[in-house]
Amino acid sequence: MNKSELSETLAVKYGLSLKKAEEVVTAIFDTLTEALGTGERIEIRGFGSFVVNDYKAYTGRNPKTGEAIEVKPKKLPFFKVGKDLRERVGH
Repeated sequence: MNKSELSETLAVKYGLSLKKAEEVVTAIFDTLTEALGTGERIEIRGFGSFVVNDYKAYTGRNPKTGEAIEVKPKKLPFFKVGKDLRERVGH
């Protein structure tokens, strides 16, 4: 499912216009993105949690040439699935 399919499903399920459903979905994703951007942890009970993990710099390899390259430190979002979602989807 992509963002537009989520909007369509929301519109049909709750009797919203497609435009209003798109606005709701966009607002939710924008809010989550802003929170992660400021380092906040997001927990949605029964679904999972999102955090930003810090990764240190390291020496990697260019897969094409095998040449050693320095990879800069970075921050990346990480999702940890919640117990209820894990049980609904299966092991």
